[in-house]
Amino acid sequence: MKILMLTPYLPYPPISGGQVRSYNLIKNLAKEHEITLFSLVKDEVEKKYTKELEKYCQKVAVFNRSQRPWTIKNILKTGFSRHPFLVVRNFSPQEKAFVEEELKREKYDIIHAENFYVMPHLPVTEIPILLTEQTILYRVYQHYVESLPWYLFWLRPILMIDIMKLRKEEVFYWQAADYLAAVSEEDQAHISSLVPNKKIGVVPNGVDFQYYDQKIYRKNKEPTVLFGAADFHWMQNIEGAKILLSKIWPLIKAQTSSAKLWIVGKIAPEALASYRGQKGVVIQEIKDNREAYQRAWVLLAPMRSGGGSRTKFFEAMASGLPVVTTPEGIEGIPARDKIEVLVEDDLRALAKETIKILKDPKRAKEIGQSGKELVRNQCDWSVSAGRLKDLYEKIKKVRH
Repeated sequence: MKILMLTPYLPYPPISGGQVRSYNLIKNLAKEHEITLFSLVKDEVEKKYTKELEKYCQKVAVFNRSQRPWTIKNILKTGFSRHPFLVVRNFSPQEKAFVEEELKREKYDIIHAENFYVMPHLPVTEIPILLTEQTILYRVYQHYVESLPWYLFWLRPILMIDIMKLRKEEVFYWQAADYLAAVSEEDQAHISSLVPNKKIGVVPNGVDFQYYDQKIYRKNKEPTVLFGAADFHWMQNIEGAKILLSKIWPLIKAQTSSAKLWIVGKIAPEALASYRGQKGVVIQEIKDNREAYQRAWVLLAPMRSGGGSRTKFFEAMASGLPVVTTPEGIEGIPARDKIEVLVEDDLRALAKETIKILKDPKRAKEIGQSGKELVRNQCDWSVSAGRLKDLYEKIKKVRH
């Protein structure tokens, strides 16, 4: 089939969860399908990465969006329009015009949109549209607003107006698409409650198992708790890291004085600047995420916002690293508590489970090995790509 795929970011380098997902799906889909990729970029430097994507795509075109999100222009546009900030910030008139011309010139079997906020670039068309939602975004931002500290009470009503606009627009484009794909059964159920009778498949996140299974780095001598590898542009990761630093890490450090906390991720030093310099805490970016997973003793992620699924968990598990997290953190991953993963809701319990893992190498190895077998058998990207191919066939049959 001939696929036109739209993404709100260039899927290379695969640093953030969304980039990892799109890049690996494209690599697998390209074996059977012809893909044209349209993506947004913030910086001219990103355009050099199109060469990697051209290995798998027949055509790659990139379009500029504003480099910084919180510009006066974006804020004013949002304030005087019905569109939420996320849509305004990620809209490119150039891409919209280019898409219209492309659809006049070329015949496509399916349009694949990754995330609803690329949908405004599409004209009215007879070509069936598959919309994939990597997470339910209005819920993510709503959780963020509800979690704001008390002294920012004046900001909540302003932001809640944008949340309402975001929810309305997200649901509107769910209804506009011919078929939807969620990344977890939890997200599938929530979307279905808002758009009944809409066909919704599940295309889960996954992992390049062979890549993360390669043994390159030695485990640290000192007990090392890892948070990452994460993209700290994403507010969920900032929230989780701050909870760990302020509320859980002191409990762990009191019981295991030799332990080190290692926070790794894109713009981590900038996002967590106020926490840098603490004794026993290292916050940095690294070039190879495998280093983090192979040097650490345990991954601890006290996530408080659900939706989607975390690619860093798949990568850690493929590396044999035991994972300790919350019920929200493990959403979308078919792992069993106390077998492939350790799940606790209470912060003290999270600290307790982490300390146990640090002090019991045998238990750590058992959990790590079970998680590894799970992702080896069920969570390779080839499995996710297979589900996506099945959806393509269903959409084509329904439209015909």
